[in-house]
Amino acid sequence: SRVGSVSRDTKETSVEVSINLDGTGICDCDTGIPFLDHMLDQLASHGLFDVRVKAKGDTHIDDHHTNEDVGLAMGTALLKALGDRKGIRRFGDFSAPLDEALVHVVLDLSGRPYLGYDLEIPTDRVGNYDTQLVEHFFQSMANTSGMTLHIRQLAGKNSHHIIEATFKAFARALRQATEHDVRRLGSIPSSKGVLSRA
Repeated sequence: SRVGSVSRDTKETSVEVSINLDGTGICDCDTGIPFLDHMLDQLASHGLFDVRVKAKGDTHIDDHHTNEDVGLAMGTALLKALGDRKGIRRFGDFSAPLDEALVHVVLDLSGRPYLGYDLEIPTDRVGNYDTQLVEHFFQSMANTSGMTLHIRQLAGKNSHHIIEATFKAFARALRQATEHDVRRLGSIPSSKGVLSRA
């Protein structure tokens, strides 16, 4: 089974993450940041991944460190679950609407980390969640997983809708990219013959 698990402990946070790429959409997440938990539920549900996240951090200061370290651990768990990446489709491309919002996500499980981010979120916060942390979460995840990730907002006025559409589009694009390509017959989807984070 394609499962990746990681524990990450610092003076600021303690994070445990596991992801099953061949799951059924189960989310068991408690980060101490309710809005981030809601977004991780979208990731699990629409990606059909089983995701477990348990985090404790210095949220009495703010959510920055916990948000970042969950993203870093999620990326590392994804890296482990992918293994040598044999037989996967590698690329994912999905546009997700949510009412007036429309977000396009394209990704490549290339082993090369990059984030292209173009969201215009109109408010500083959704509930207590600092909307600057959305970019930081995806940057952290791209860095540790070795993912090339482009996020583009095509429409949207409501901050919650824009962010949720982003996570839904990301989930579906990641699902596409991690699925097995039956025509590839277990080979690595690269003309170089290797896909690695190193």
